[in-house]
Amino acid sequence: MIRAVPHVAALDAYALADLGGSPETTTSLAQNESIRGPSPLAVSVAARALAEGHLYPDPDWTDLRVALADLHRIDPDDILCGTGSLDLIACIARAYADRENAVLSPAHAYPFFRTAARMAGARFDTADEIALTVSVDTLLVAVRPDTRIVFVANPGNPTGTRIGRADIIRLRAGLPADILLVIDEAYGEFADHLDEPLFDMVESGNTVVLRTFSKAYGLAGMRVGWGVFPKPIAAEIRKLLNPNNIAVASQAAVCAALRDQAYMKETCAMTADLRSDLMAGLQGARISAIESHTNFVLIPFRTLVDAQAADAALRAEGLVARGQSGAGLGHTLRITLASGDANDRIVRTLSSWAKGKVS
Repeated sequence: MIRAVPHVAALDAYALADLGGSPETTTSLAQNESIRGPSPLAVSVAARALAEGHLYPDPDWTDLRVALADLHRIDPDDILCGTGSLDLIACIARAYADRENAVLSPAHAYPFFRTAARMAGARFDTADEIALTVSVDTLLVAVRPDTRIVFVANPGNPTGTRIGRADIIRLRAGLPADILLVIDEAYGEFADHLDEPLFDMVESGNTVVLRTFSKAYGLAGMRVGWGVFPKPIAAEIRKLLNPNNIAVASQAAVCAALRDQAYMKETCAMTADLRSDLMAGLQGARISAIESHTNFVLIPFRTLVDAQAADAALRAEGLVARGQSGAGLGHTLRITLASGDANDRIVRTLSSWAKGKVS
């Protein structure tokens, strides 16, 4: 039997969430999906677009790039689109890293950064975080002569923490010019009110900013991510993208979603309210959680065993959280915010588990 090339054969498959049970009996709090579905306008437009399902999609995402450019005041020629931001992350790693060099990320960064680096055959290095938050200083110290890419998710996943624009600018200024800085803002819309956008940093020629429609826009199933790239870098990444990567209905849906900013912002506001309620409930139950700027909350426990026991207690009540061993945080659980009575059930279950553990 033919063998895969060595760096692929040595690669672990990307770990997906263990959802367990059936959708009828469980509430998934494991995948950071939106608290509600997409804009009704997006649903309507996507349904109509199915009539064009016999045609290949626009390989240049023309309408989508124009809509994004108008909304964010950026050059449409700097925009690339992928089947989720994972597609773009993987292509960046393949284009700019190989077995001769390294990719660097914060210690508890989005685990797919590691996967993308190893898919490219590159070494994956990490830098310590401070209080589960990206540290510009430790990242700069961790840079090696063979570092080619620095990936930073901001806000972070699975931590939910973020650093401000000034820190990102300081990071870019401290990195050598020949290192590519990739800022993954998958949860950017949840924190846009806190800072000025980072898209202008792309003008430096060595920075990429990524976003997605999977989170705040509630379109995870449509698989559309996008990014702002320096033109020379975009030209290289484009070589690696499937030329018909985003389906007709998906392009139509996200274009419509962009026209309904009020709906997206309402989703973000509703998410923030649910997050505040959950944090308050956990605090009242004397269960600590990390301050988050996303649609999820990270809960640290004393040990890995405690985290697994708490997870089991939640699953017994039909609540499926996600352990974070893949991000080096095995003693934590990440809980996606959900509507309805989910917050009360989470707090009640964890409170009962904690009391039982003490007794």
